[in-house]
Formats: sequence, C-alpha cells, structure tokens
Amino acid sequence: MAAFSLQTSSSSSIARLGSQTRFSGADLGPDPKSIGFPSHPRSSLVLPLKLPNSKSRSRAVVMAVAVSGNDQTQITEVDISLSPRVNSVKPSKTVAITDQATALVQAGVPVIRLAAGEPDFDTPSVIAEAGINAIREGYTRYTPNAGTLELRQAICHKLKEENGISYTPDQIVVSNGAKQSIVQAVLAVCSPGDEVIIPAPFWVSYPEMARLADATPVILPTSISDNFLLDPKLLESKLTEKSRLLILCSPSNPTGSVYPKKLLQEIAQIVARHPRLLVISDEIYEHIIYTPATHTSFASLPGMWERTLTVNGFSKAFAMTGWRLGYLAGPKHFVAACGKIQSQFTSGASSISQKAGVAALGLGYAGGEAVSIMVKAFRERRDFLVKSFGELSGVKISEPKGAFYLFIDVSSYYGTEAEGFGKIENSESLCRYLLDKGQVALVPGDAFGDDTCIRISYAASLTTLQAAVERIKKALVTLK
Repeated sequence: MAAFSLQTSSSSSIARLGSQTRFSGADLGPDPKSIGFPSHPRSSLVLPLKLPNSKSRSRAVVMAVAVSGNDQTQITEVDISLSPRVNSVKPSKTVAITDQATALVQAGVPVIRLAAGEPDFDTPSVIAEAGINAIREGYTRYTPNAGTLELRQAICHKLKEENGISYTPDQIVVSNGAKQSIVQAVLAVCSPGDEVIIPAPFWVSYPEMARLADATPVILPTSISDNFLLDPKLLESKLTEKSRLLILCSPSNPTGSVYPKKLLQEIAQIVARHPRLLVISDEIYEHIIYTPATHTSFASLPGMWERTLTVNGFSKAFAMTGWRLGYLAGPKHFVAACGKIQSQFTSGASSISQKAGVAALGLGYAGGEAVSIMVKAFRERRDFLVKSFGELSGVKISEPKGAFYLFIDVSSYYGTEAEGFGKIENSESLCRYLLDKGQVALVPGDAFGDDTCIRISYAASLTTLQAAVERIKKALVTLK
C-alpha cells in the first residue's frame, strides 16, 4: 500500500513539489488537474477530497490517502504542526550563505568564501597526534557526561592561570562545542517570559537560543563610533524584573571589538544591583587578540564569580572547529543544571576530542607558539583589510581588536541601482549583489542585528583576501 499526502491550511492555493501535491484550503472541490493515474495497481493515487471545515483548528493537517490493489481506500489524518518554539526560531543566515557559496563552488563558480568563521589553519600537529593516539590506544568509549576528569582539571588550571578565576572540576561541564554550552546555559536558567539582554551586533545564534527557551531577546544597539561597545547607561535603562541574562562576547563576533576592563567594571556594578540578572561571558575568541588590547574574564571582577557562566572552547584559537569541543564554567548549581540537560540531550563530548583538548591546553600559556603564529597572521590580514577598505569612500570602519572579522558600514551604497541586478536596498541585497557580480560570499549585517554593515571573515589566506578585496572594490565602484 502506497501513501500520498495532502496538506491543508487557511488559503486556497495548490503547489506541486516533486512527487507530492499539496492542497491548501478547508473546502476543496474536484479539480481534474489534481488527479494522478497510477500505472501500477499499488501506485499512489491523489484523490480530490471534500475536507471538513477547519476554521476551528489551528493545527496543520495532512490527509494521507492510500489505494491498494483491491481498490480499498484508507484516509487517515496526521497533525504535522510544529512546536511554536521551533516556529519562532530563524535559521542561521551565516550557515545558509556558507552552504550557498559552497554549492556554487561545487558547480564550478569561482566564489571566494568569506562568510564562515572558521580558521584556515590546520589543527596543530601536537593536538592532532593526541587525537590519533587516542584512537590507536582504544580510547573510544563513552566518557563521563560532564567530561573526563583529566580535561576538566586542565580547564581549571587554564582558567586559574590565564583568567584569574578559580573552579573545581565539578564546576565545569564539557560539551560538543561552545555553542552547545551556551544554549544549555540559556535553557537552564531562563523561564518562559524572562528577558535575555543582547548587545547588537550579536552572534546570530544568541536571540534564537533565547527563543528556544521561551524567553524574550531584548536587543540593545551599539554604535560603530563607540567601537560597537555597550553603553552602560543604556543597559541600566533597559533592565527590568524580567531581565534574567546578559550575554557578553569579547572579543566579539561579528565586530572584533574587545571590552576594556574599565567598561566591564561599570557593567558589573549595574549587574550587581539586579539580583536576578546573570551573565553569560562568551570568551571563545580570547586568544585571538591584538596588542595593546587585553582580555578580561567577566567572572574575575569583584562579586561577579557567582553571577557569571563563562563559556569557552577549542574551535577558534586551536583551529579545532571539526573536533566539536567547548566548555562552561560557573557555580556548581548552574553547571549541574547544564549537565542534566546534556545528559538527556547529547551526553558527553567525543572521547577522542577530549584527549586532543588536553593536548591543546598543554601547549602553554595562551596556546603557546602555535596560537601566536596564527594570531600574527590574523593581525596581518586585519591590517590589510582595514587599509584597503579605508581607501573606499563611504565605508566606515571600526578597527577590530580581536577575533577575525571586519564589520564595516556600507550603508552609503544603499539606494543605488546596479545594472542588471536592481536596487541595493539593504545589507542583504548588497551581499547578494557582491555574490552575483563579485563572486565573493559575505554575511549581511541584518543577521547580526545591524543592517548598516556587512561582515567579512578574514580567516582566509592573505592571497585570497587580496583577490576578494579587488573583486569587492570593483563591484562597489560600479555602484558609485
């Protein structure tokens, strides 16, 4: 018996997708175009249906019609509605653009991909060898949910020596990447209706993580003239009794901004006056920082250890994106809650990756020479891009102090007409234009909460960046 799906909704349109025909409308009469004739007695048959009035129902319904060889017909109703929580979440625009650019490259289009935040360096050999040895030595079984004691002890040592914050292994939970650590923290502490305070520009996933927890993201804008740093007065004016979380990312994705210690101290004084307010300090880019800028862990500030969930990982500084390894440190009560979620969600991280993580933390202070070589290259690339785009009229730049992103204001190009393309209306249409005409993949600023800008990832070779700048300049000059 073969089945065929008919989907109803509140409109009266018909769409054909592949081998399926989807009907929408509460009351459908016969339509000769909707009838398929089977070539085999057990083939699917799409029948015109008189569906019951569905005005009282808000759920999406599929009518599954099956016709067997003996002409018996079965019609069953299937509710295909999704959780309102899932429906409220937007897909990652960064991932979508990266996937689109990859598909173009695979189709033979020479697109330069500067959308993804992924270092172009190989994982340092010492780390890779530790992973290989773990496999050879049979270290391929489940680890404790919160991570191996060996790795958690190494993380505690790192946080004490490099960040000035003290934890015990039971105050650490190791996850499949820093992203998992953050979303588990949000789920662990937020109740429906709570507010999550997020400075913009923000990493694309922060607001969606809040929505997954049935919390409300509250976006606080920042200005390029202030290096995209949060104004403490604005923060204080927006805090309410519903404010549960403040998410800080320094060095920042997408801006590369680094919060000075003095500014963090001002923010900490405000946080201290609000008993319900906790802080997630996303420090994944802490080692990719350019002197004289320095990194300060929020939990190291007076009175903030008890209020802070510190998130870090191995993907960026150690070029270990595919190893999927991150961690969260904080008061035991909150960390245990995150561990509980993880135990029912993914369980512990890869045993092999954790062995590699121990080797990474053994490279020395701030990753030692292996990381410093990468940071030196990132700085050279940053300097090149800042100089190159600084030569373009109408482009505003805040020089990044860390990470490997340049977030430039290109809004002066909005409103122009591009021959053969149409009007440039916003950051998304400009990025589509640059992909179409310049064959360079970038991420529009609206994905990060600032439509005046676009994000350029310089986690690519200097030669690649030079070719990309040439293409971008040529496309933008045409607009002017």
